[in-house]
Amino acid sequence: MPIWLAYWMRRSQADEKILSYNDVVLRRSDLDILSGPYYLNDRIIEFYFSYLSSCHPSQDILLVPPSIAFWMIKCPVAEALKDFVEPLHLSDKRLVIFPVNDNDDVDRAEGGSHWSVLAYYRNANVFVHHDSCRSMNAAPAKQLYKAVVGYMGSASEARFLECTNSPIQENGHDCGLYVTAIARVICNWHWNCNNTDTNDLWFSAVKEQVTPSAVASMRGEILTLIRDLMARH
Repeated sequence: MPIWLAYWMRRSQADEKILSYNDVVLRRSDLDILSGPYYLNDRIIEFYFSYLSSCHPSQDILLVPPSIAFWMIKCPVAEALKDFVEPLHLSDKRLVIFPVNDNDDVDRAEGGSHWSVLAYYRNANVFVHHDSCRSMNAAPAKQLYKAVVGYMGSASEARFLECTNSPIQENGHDCGLYVTAIARVICNWHWNCNNTDTNDLWFSAVKEQVTPSAVASMRGEILTLIRDLMARH
């Protein structure tokens, strides 16, 4: 078999569509990412955020896809950002969760090297940034905060809080898994507890549940979830 044909076949197999879930399309290469110790891409995080939304079907909760969060950070024109953000109805949400990426190149799809999570909670009128690599994404998180804070609809401007005791990753590739794990804990906390303690919020739950072993198991959990959904379809 010619080398070029073998290469094309491998690329074709990697790009094969394996699952359509809500508005997310997953490909064979996404399974390869989850099967090994690799950095999560936009599609996997978008898929899991969509899954969490299905598990918590409330108009009060919004989990923002990575591509939309990135556009909010990089949008160069205020009027264009307004037209883009207003359909999300952020002022109607009690909980909004954004994935944050450090990609600086708007022309590079799925760029960047680190993920973190920014969560807004209306009862406390606060944006909380959880970063598994000691505030490495503080700058893009603050950019995102500044881009959307005026659309939250609160009487006073929401504050930005860098959570200094966020769980810390033990390697260079699990940041996306920390985003999925922390987002899940925050959604469950809001859905089940509806905690009114605006000082602690979900911090104790994140500290207790987002452990290195729990995060490590997220790869297998997401992979199993995708395969189960594939079998049903």
